[in-house]
Parts: sequence; structure tokens; C-alpha cells
Amino acid sequence: MKKYEQDMTQGSLWKQIWKYSVPLMFTNVLQVVFNLADIAVVGQFAGSKALGSVGSTTILVTLFVGLLIGLAGGVNVLVAQAIGEKNSKKTSDTVHTSAIITLIAGVFITVFCFVFAEKILVAMHTKTELLDGAVLYFRIYFLGAPAIALYNYGNAVLSAIGDTKRPLYYLSIAGVLNVILNLIFVIVFKMGVAGVALASAISQCVSAGLLIWTLLKSRGDYALHLNKLKLSGSISGKLLRLGIPSAMQYAVFQFANLFVQTGVNSFDTVIVEGTAAAANADGLVYEMMAAFYTAGATFIGQNFGAGKKDRILKSYFISTFYAAVMALALGVSLVVFGRPFLRIFTNDAAVIEAGMFRLVVMSLSYWVSAFMDSTLAASRGLGQTTVPTIIVIMGSCVFRLIWIYTVFAFFKTITSLYLLYVFSWTITAVAEILYFARLYRRVTG
Repeated sequence: MKKYEQDMTQGSLWKQIWKYSVPLMFTNVLQVVFNLADIAVVGQFAGSKALGSVGSTTILVTLFVGLLIGLAGGVNVLVAQAIGEKNSKKTSDTVHTSAIITLIAGVFITVFCFVFAEKILVAMHTKTELLDGAVLYFRIYFLGAPAIALYNYGNAVLSAIGDTKRPLYYLSIAGVLNVILNLIFVIVFKMGVAGVALASAISQCVSAGLLIWTLLKSRGDYALHLNKLKLSGSISGKLLRLGIPSAMQYAVFQFANLFVQTGVNSFDTVIVEGTAAAANADGLVYEMMAAFYTAGATFIGQNFGAGKKDRILKSYFISTFYAAVMALALGVSLVVFGRPFLRIFTNDAAVIEAGMFRLVVMSLSYWVSAFMDSTLAASRGLGQTTVPTIIVIMGSCVFRLIWIYTVFAFFKTITSLYLLYVFSWTITAVAEILYFARLYRRVTG
């Protein structure tokens, strides 16, 4: 095996999955931290209006970037399965077909966001005084959508061979560049929201460029060759069947979160602000847990391709265990260090107390989501996403809407709103586990 490659079909799974996941955890957390840095720079040096403009686009940015991440999840599984089969041609065809499809998706999102930015933000009732800045930020940010697509594509390919270190190195370089450019564009050139968006777009191009350069210089079956770029009909179909449902999960979650936010907004300003501050912990926890989900899907994909049934199930159990334990550890840490964490975002004592209440409820709930998301990733590793996606939509989205209009409408307390997460995760996890058990028996015979 080469320096950065990892054979997932043999050796200790406990050690391999941990070794694979740690760099991925740092990569995921860096993305969250650098995004918080963007918000901090524009808030500190461009004023509250600029901060509000950028904040108005947060859900949309998460939505469209999530679509590209979901598509890349399909790339990761297909490449991992081909590598597990030791099928050189299938691996190469998958890498080259995926490059074209992900680039097309990125270009489409750029055009869509540029053309419809204002209409979408108006439909979301963006405040009039923030609208121009929000539209400007949104359009410039998504000029980098092709780069976001290619970064996630390259990350998916390298992760499929067990290389999670180089994507971390490249993201670190791009992230530092992003912060530096933020400060230069906002403080020196007084560009405000345009400066923050431009800094993001440039840094995205750098991280994508480094990953694509790595694939172009590689010599393995997963190497990218410009003269081999062509679409394979069968692989295109498989990628879309895997990637589109994964991408849609992000869209549906954001849609459901709009209703949750509406529920939060029904309370006084202190609770709304406390919830907003505490919610910053969600991204950090979810992204660290997500490293183990990616590991599970990738290890299952390779071992499924290699026909190693016992390692499929072990990969699922180990990745789920790691994710749940990580969630518990992070949850306890947030309860203990919650107040210092919240002071990063606010100094108001009442807001901090409101935020601490959310942190306590969520910190005791995060670990439950590991069983839902890990099982979902395991099904994806076996090449199935449509039914798991429907289960997620029903359990974590439709159920939440029903909860809001029944349980929350009856009690009208913030506790009853926060509890919808753990109940929806539990119901969805049970359904996902039952489906995965049936799927595993079917595909392994």
C-alpha cells in the first residue's frame, strides 16, 4: 500500500476506523470553525447590518452546499466498492464519470443561485434593509460552487482509498487563506459582505485545486486523467441513484428546520438569542460524529465490494459505537464548559442561561442520533439510499412537523420543542435499523 492509501478489507477494524476518522473529524470541524471566523470578522469589522445580511443566507448556504456533499457521498461509496472489488476499469470509470457529473452540478448551482438569489431571499422574508447585502453575498459565494463540488468530489475519492489526511492539509491551507483574505478585504479594502464572500470563493478554489492536482498526479486506479473524462451510462445512473437521495436529505432537513425556527421565534427575545447561541454547538458535534458515518460507509463499501460479509457488520457496529461515544463525550463537555462556550457569542447573562438550557437538553440527546445516521450511512455503503431517505424524511422531518403542530402546540414550552429532536431520532433510528438488517441479509445471502 502507498503512503496515504489504506486497505480496509483486512486488519483491525477498531484501529483502522479510528485512524481513518480522526483526520476527517478535524477536516469537518475546520469547516465549521472557519465559517464561524467569517461571521466573527464581518460582525466585528463590517457592522451589524453586514452581519445580518450574511446571517440571512445561512440556511440557503447550508442547503446548496449540502446538495453537493450529498452527491459526493455517492461518489465515495461507488469508488470504495470498485476498489474493494479490485476492478481497475470500474474504479477509473467511476472516478472520471463522477468528475463530470459533480462539476456539472456545481455549475448548475452557480447559475441557479445567481439568477434566483433575490427571489429566493424575498420569499424567505429577508428584511428589506438586509436584502441587498444578502443577495450580493449569496451570488458571490456561489460563484465558488464548482470549486465546492470538485473539492467534495476529490475528498470523496481520496477518502474511498483511505486517505483522509491530504484533504485535511489542503483544507487547512485554504482555511487560513480564507481568514487572511477576510481581514484584508473587510478591514483594508472595506468590501463588507462582498469581501467575505469573495474570500470564501477564492479559498474554495484553492482547496479544490489542490485536491484535483493530487488526483492528476496520482498513479493508482483512482487517478484522474483529463483524456479519460467521459460519461459511463451505467455508472452515471448508479451515482445519481445514490447521490440524489443523499442530497435531498439536506434539503428536507433544512425545510423542517425552518418550521422548528418558527417555533423558537414564538418565544421572547432572550430565548431566541439563547437558542441561536447554543445552536452553534450542533455543527461542531454533528461534524465530528459525521466522520464516523463516512468511515462506516467507506469501510462497508470496500468490504462489500470484496465480498467480506463479517467485516461489513463489524464496520457498522464499530463506527456506530465510536459516533455514540463521541457524542456522549462532547455532550458532557458542553454541559461542563457550556457557559464559556456561550460567552464566545454573547455576554448577556440571561441569554447565556437560556442557551445553557438548550445545551443540557441537546447534550443528553446527541448520542441517539448516532444510531440513525450511522445506519443510514451503512445502507449507503451497501448501495441503497432511496428507502433510507424516505425513512429519514418521514421520521426526522414529517414527524417533526406533526410534533410541532400537536405536542408543541399543546404544551407551548421550549422544552417540548427541544424534545422533538430526540424523539424523532429514536423513531427514525428504529426504522433505519430494521431496514438495514433486512438489506444486509438480502445482499449478503
